[in-house]
Amino acid sequence: MLHNAELLTSSYDFTLPEELIATHPAHPRDHAKLLVYDRKTDTITHSYFYELENYLPKECALIFNDTKVIKARLFGKKPSGGKIELLINRALDAHSINVYIRGKVKVNTEILFDANLKAVVQELQDDGSRIVHFYENEKLLRFEDLLPIIDKIGHIPLPPYINRADDADDADEYQTVFAKEEGAVAAPTASLHFTDEQHKRVCKNFKHAYVTLHVGSGTFKPVDADIITDHPMHSEYYDISDAAKEILDSNTPILSIGTTSTRTVEFYDKHGKIQKGEANLFLHPNNKPSRVDHLLTNFHLPKSTLLMLVASFVGLEKTQELYAEAIKEKYRFYSYGDAMLIL
Repeated sequence: MLHNAELLTSSYDFTLPEELIATHPAHPRDHAKLLVYDRKTDTITHSYFYELENYLPKECALIFNDTKVIKARLFGKKPSGGKIELLINRALDAHSINVYIRGKVKVNTEILFDANLKAVVQELQDDGSRIVHFYENEKLLRFEDLLPIIDKIGHIPLPPYINRADDADDADEYQTVFAKEEGAVAAPTASLHFTDEQHKRVCKNFKHAYVTLHVGSGTFKPVDADIITDHPMHSEYYDISDAAKEILDSNTPILSIGTTSTRTVEFYDKHGKIQKGEANLFLHPNNKPSRVDHLLTNFHLPKSTLLMLVASFVGLEKTQELYAEAIKEKYRFYSYGDAMLIL
């Protein structure tokens, strides 16, 4: 019988000293700290990311998320001159883009940007998001045609808790070295620790494959419901390569590089083994992983679905213990922070 505490959102709260919120990554990337938790022996080892290979189970396959973060934050103005900030969340189809807008808008409001780019509000959604169409010189743009334009005029959408404007370094640092498929508004952060050299070395020595999950801003949304299972999980586009499908359909043990790879693999495994579509899987102690054996991840926000995902692997009590240990040892938290490997 599952202990009720595991389903209470309040159980996933913790106090983090502000100085442990990482506002910049470790330099070099692979010099982040690594907490290794071995479930078989119930032991914690403190290490560094550049020693990751020493801990990886030899027989496992690694699954990476090759999504690429787009410059999704745009600063514009209304024709009246009022300033507007727009954050692209996700493409709904070729032309309709779900966004968040800071500033008052209604249907048909126009927002003007540099490079003759314009957004026109189509719908106001109940969750506070908006649906817009983008135009360049009055020509309606498809999402793929919008990407090179925002790459020139947009900003890297750093998570809200980093609490600073993006700078030139973030364009590289908030991107994995193997990022390929454009569409995410948040990085798959466990993968940010890999240098090009370490990634190549790991791929040479371990079976591996790539999936794509375009991480949406919903990944940062805290759980508001008192009971975690009442939380409406956000949906994200995913695509599983043939090479990844082959591994997923085999008996090879899987080490997921990050929560986003985990959500993708588990959605595939639990929902009919479909290679692409929309994934909205919420993993927690009442909905445990069925295919992923090991997890590499960062340290996550209180009351977040990502923290609950960690608890789906090790349980609530152990999650609380690991996080208390990380705080005691002054690990850096969140997107630019340190990593944890669950074996």
